[in-house]
Amino acid sequence: MIKNESDTPKTVSVLVPMPAETAYSYSVPDDMNVKVGSIVRVPLGPREVAGLVTNEANSDSKVAAKKLRPISEVFDCPQLPADMMRFIHFVSDYTLSPPGMVARMALRVPAAFDPEPAIAGLRYCGGKVEKMTAARIRVLELAQNGLAWTKSGLAHAAGTSTSVVEGLKNSGIFEEIEMPPPPVVALPDPDYSSPTLEKAQKLAADKLIEAVDGDCFKVLLLDGVTGSGKTEVYFEAVAQALEKGKQILILLPEIALTQQFLDRFESRFGAPPAEWHSDLTPKQRERVWRQVIEGRIRAVAGARSALFLPFENLGLIIVDEEHDTAYKQEDRVFYNARDMAVARGSFGGFPVILSSATPSVESKVNALQGRYQAVHLPSRFRKAALPDLRAIDMRKNAPPSGRFLSPPLELAMREALDRKEQALIFLNRRGYAPLTLCRVCGHRFQCPNCSSWLVEHRFRGQLMCHHCGYHEPIPEACPECGTLDHLVACGPGVERIAEETLKLFPEARILVLSTDLIGGVKRLRLELEAISKGEVDIVIGTQLVAKGHHFPGISLVGVVDADLGLSNGDPRAAERTFQLLSQVTGRAGRTGLKSLGLIQTYQPEHPVMQAIVSGDSEAFYKREIDERARHNLPPFGRLAALIVSSESRSDAEAHARALRQAAPSANEISVLGPAEAPLALVRGRYRFRLLLQGSRRADMQSFIRAMIARGPKIRGTIRVQVDIDPQSFI
Repeated sequence: MIKNESDTPKTVSVLVPMPAETAYSYSVPDDMNVKVGSIVRVPLGPREVAGLVTNEANSDSKVAAKKLRPISEVFDCPQLPADMMRFIHFVSDYTLSPPGMVARMALRVPAAFDPEPAIAGLRYCGGKVEKMTAARIRVLELAQNGLAWTKSGLAHAAGTSTSVVEGLKNSGIFEEIEMPPPPVVALPDPDYSSPTLEKAQKLAADKLIEAVDGDCFKVLLLDGVTGSGKTEVYFEAVAQALEKGKQILILLPEIALTQQFLDRFESRFGAPPAEWHSDLTPKQRERVWRQVIEGRIRAVAGARSALFLPFENLGLIIVDEEHDTAYKQEDRVFYNARDMAVARGSFGGFPVILSSATPSVESKVNALQGRYQAVHLPSRFRKAALPDLRAIDMRKNAPPSGRFLSPPLELAMREALDRKEQALIFLNRRGYAPLTLCRVCGHRFQCPNCSSWLVEHRFRGQLMCHHCGYHEPIPEACPECGTLDHLVACGPGVERIAEETLKLFPEARILVLSTDLIGGVKRLRLELEAISKGEVDIVIGTQLVAKGHHFPGISLVGVVDADLGLSNGDPRAAERTFQLLSQVTGRAGRTGLKSLGLIQTYQPEHPVMQAIVSGDSEAFYKREIDERARHNLPPFGRLAALIVSSESRSDAEAHARALRQAAPSANEISVLGPAEAPLALVRGRYRFRLLLQGSRRADMQSFIRAMIARGPKIRGTIRVQVDIDPQSFI
């Protein structure tokens, strides 16, 4: 809180990017003007950092106002809007994270706090050219319109070299001026290419447009089968928000989806949205951040961190594939971007659209109970048929020894290739094999830093840990007994399925699609484009292939190990398996091809398999919702987790037990554990978990605050992480 008393220096509370529980107090020099939301430079110990002026008064400060260290500088940057400030404090309170660490997510590009530098430009000012050439004539014809040009831009437009433009400048034909920095992206045009919507799409779009016109907070769940045109429908809401002069944020779960989405957005609005994700260069991030807070960027498509961009006039958030677990961050500040998007819409007073073919159970219940408005698309665009789905009982259709593709799936693949159509084979396991062992002594290759087996990546010739990144070359001999050529790969990964497929179909063009292959995002985007163009016959991929891609030539989807996600003890295992298999089989037949989905399973009678094969998603949701209600699980109850870790196993266990004993008594909250985490060792840290379960009305945050306050002080290498509404239980 800013104070301005007659004899007392002005003081202000500032959130600094460190894990302090409160804001720090600073004095404000007399010639400096700061407001709530101003971004400032302040001294912190021996260094200076960027901070955020907050409306949170630091009443615990024991330093007299006259002795406070002064703010060093107020950046020449628009202040964060009031709704953004409220959002930062809400995220901190809800997730029990230090407010400075939440503010840090909004201030992670300090180079953007100063204005973008002007660029050098030229403007025609008249005069006589002594020696006229064809190239000079072209340059002058363009320049005489009175507009300002960059030297390189004018040369490029005139089809000549910059030396021609430089020569004219030296002759006095041009004057040098300063031009504003160019926009990251052009402004999108809501009327650029209006689509022709089918009746069901038009009805759905009208509901979304009505919400945008309402200028108030509202959450809408856009639910439709794969291929029903949900993106085209919510683009109409985007168009309406643009017409009203608002900024739009569209959250996507994976960077890999971005390019295809950018192309669709540009086709509709004549310009792509700005991107925001970890693959941007630092310079790109700086320019996007600055132009967002200045209001020069109207639409952003990005990963979950885009939620913390300081929009000047945000008027609509869309969360695409809202069920996706990639929206949950589990590092430093634990938050679910889907839920925080709803909170940001609430503070900003604008609508939030959640879109998915397989909504989360939480969103489904909110829609059934009327908290969200349900908007449903019942059929595929242009009446394209959904794939014919069948379960392959692996107990009756086992593949030959050493192979993993069943005879029915192999036959279907051959038939698809004969028809010149594409096949997609799905296995949610990266690498070649999840375990490598010695057939002589039984030695298993394990990560030295984690309690997990090393995954063989034969394409790279490496054994790798998917949790900490440790890797080592695949040895020729067992390191335990020294026997040569007796190491065996156990179980399949996508690389092993590719090897088997190549032997079965040596003439086929086969592509393995996985995020950990060499080449990164750029290569991944090229591969997705190749699939869409029909330049690949068989695609073999992990869950990456299930995330909203449009592959027009795929008529067959085969799931190698459908039971994989049902065996991990996660209370959301059934839901996630249903969502994943529904999404991946939904890649088939999207353009009207007669399509088939084959699901290899040892549990064809399992309710998840029955629901997928029958296409009866409502029956699955009813059963899952009933199970959640019966066991008081979200959204009917609340969950939170405390993860205690340390470099010493005994220290971690002792601290976790002491925390359990410090838990206050509460009728509506029970504490389970501590128990060693399923992944007991990660990156050299031993982990114990406590799980808290409470009623919907339970004040989980206050309970945990009291529990930590009454518990032992954190010493040595001990770390306690709080995960409200956990998605992962490993």
